[in-house]
Amino acid sequence: MTQISINPVTRIEGHAQVLIDLDSTGNVQKAHFKVVELRGFEKFLVGAAVEEAPRITPRICGICPTSHHVASAMALDQIYGVEPPPTGKALRELLMLGQYIHSHALHFFMLAAPDYLIGHEASRGERNVLGLVKVNPDLAKKAIEVRKTGQRITEAVGGKPIHPATAVPGGMSHHLDDAHKSALYDMVKGSLAIARDGWAIARELMEKTDITFATITTGFMGLSNQGTFSFQDGSVQVIGADRTAIGSFRGTEYLNYIEEYSEAWSYLKFCRRIGGEYYRVGPLARLNLVNRMGTPSADEALKEYRAKFGEFVQSTLAYNIARYIEFLWACERALQLLGDPIVTGDKTRIAVDTVKNRRGVGIIEAPRGTLIHDYTVSEGGIIEKCNLIVATCQNNYAIDRGVEQIARGVVANGTLTESGTNRIEMAIRAYDPCLSCATHALGQMPLRIQINQNLEECRR
Repeated sequence: MTQISINPVTRIEGHAQVLIDLDSTGNVQKAHFKVVELRGFEKFLVGAAVEEAPRITPRICGICPTSHHVASAMALDQIYGVEPPPTGKALRELLMLGQYIHSHALHFFMLAAPDYLIGHEASRGERNVLGLVKVNPDLAKKAIEVRKTGQRITEAVGGKPIHPATAVPGGMSHHLDDAHKSALYDMVKGSLAIARDGWAIARELMEKTDITFATITTGFMGLSNQGTFSFQDGSVQVIGADRTAIGSFRGTEYLNYIEEYSEAWSYLKFCRRIGGEYYRVGPLARLNLVNRMGTPSADEALKEYRAKFGEFVQSTLAYNIARYIEFLWACERALQLLGDPIVTGDKTRIAVDTVKNRRGVGIIEAPRGTLIHDYTVSEGGIIEKCNLIVATCQNNYAIDRGVEQIARGVVANGTLTESGTNRIEMAIRAYDPCLSCATHALGQMPLRIQINQNLEECRR
């Protein structure tokens, strides 16, 4: 059997490859998205003091540390039986907004945009962020400026620009003073202006989007607060592929809806809804679930998006535009929050004492989709069991099937061109997968270690 390999897959976080098996006629027999890295956070968190979890879990990834940090702290709120005060909740929200601004700007401008602004037929050497600098240096400069805003929010609110450390059980350990608030307000104001101007580019990309490209029919899942976009308030809504409402859940109820499993070709877990239907999470899912974004420019952008794609969207490439609308929303919402005196309040946390509940589940909408942290602890607060469900695991089925669908269309007579390779990668990149977050052990993993020992050499 002949096999074609795309290794590595480019412009994503982490290490992955695509394996395409061909039959005797040179046509695609099967194709898979294979993740080749493994990280064991679910295992080595066991035995740790649970209050260390918000400090350990951000190390899962340098792109998504804030999401893990906040989701972990939310799980601890339940374990210690506390509700953060309004300022504590507002600071956590601001911290997450910094994550959204940084992450969405990175993906849209630097990972996705080159395929559209330079062209997916261009060579790999031209179709990248350096190529973007050449064709549109002003856009590249603004993208860097916006990402800087996200990092400065993380640094000011989270204590550090990469792995924040201030979300604790009961709220936040760090107070935001007026000077930092004023500086952040000015930065976000500038970023919002860039985001509003950039909608013209997003609109151009939207017009170039092939809505039939790598379209996978699935259900969707994501947080919604009574029909308004939210990443931390409300409940997780579940809808079917025909837009039928399946249900909603909070906390430990996720086990009534989500089933995890593994496949032999990848270290990346898969998820499906109990009952067998597959679903997706992330920007596309969230926009399919809400009625409104809740900020002026983002709501106008949502109207244009729906005029182009419809009210309920299955197109994979629409993820890129949905992500931009969320980026625009995050800039608007951050400016609103920084204009509210609540973020500089003195009471940032409720003190905790002893474990009140031996299990806590934190659920938040990370930039890439629904993130779940589930901890079971001893009476003394030592982690006995940990389960992490991240967005890329939940999108893994759709990514994998999209890869095969595109491969069948671009491989001819056993040949895969550079243009065809990029079309396969575009289907993967649309999900903005984060593989460091998503690779965890489950059951019997496809790992075999073979040691061949020469006893004579050992004796020497």
